[in-house]
Amino acid sequence: MTLRLGDTVPNFTQSTSEGEIDFHSWAGDSWVVLFSHPADYTPVCTTELGTVAKLKPEFDKRNVKVIALSVDDAESHKGWIGDINETQSTNVNYPIIADPDRKVSDLYDMIHPNANAAVTVRTVFVIDPSKKLRLTLTYPPSTGRNFTEILRVIDSLQLTDNHQVATPADWKDGDDCVIVPSLKDPEELKQKFPKGYQEVKPYLRMTPQPNK
Repeated sequence: MTLRLGDTVPNFTQSTSEGEIDFHSWAGDSWVVLFSHPADYTPVCTTELGTVAKLKPEFDKRNVKVIALSVDDAESHKGWIGDINETQSTNVNYPIIADPDRKVSDLYDMIHPNANAAVTVRTVFVIDPSKKLRLTLTYPPSTGRNFTEILRVIDSLQLTDNHQVATPADWKDGDDCVIVPSLKDPEELKQKFPKGYQEVKPYLRMTPQPNK
């Protein structure tokens, strides 16, 4: 199936390196980053999984659970985790979904036959607490992901869910934001943005980040 932004992501029950999970129950009231890997014992994936383990405190601070997926089985995952911990000087501290039957890969459209029919592409799904899909990123198997960028996007999503702003190009937490065009009433603008704002153009108004 093809998942689009705003869709409720499908649930599944599957084995992982930390036991069987029901995905929606496991996610609970947290945000989730689900990211897929072509296969176990592959070099780029090894660096990615190690990077996410090191960044897990940053995900935790944002109420985000991380979970990986590879098309091999749970026992293979456990052996691979030993290699990841050794080579990346870390401790993999989140589950890796086992998907030898391609059940989850098919549900989430992670196999792109024209790229490689045998493996999942490097897909990232950011899912909010209501189980809605908020972001997808798809990389080719040869290119490792930038997980600092994924944290940046989560910061933007969580900010813009709670304030009537958007985030401009290259924004990072603490930078000025864009006031959404639908807000026009001057009194409402004063109330919502007590720090003030700069009107660059009538449609481009910058304000300090509201929650800082």
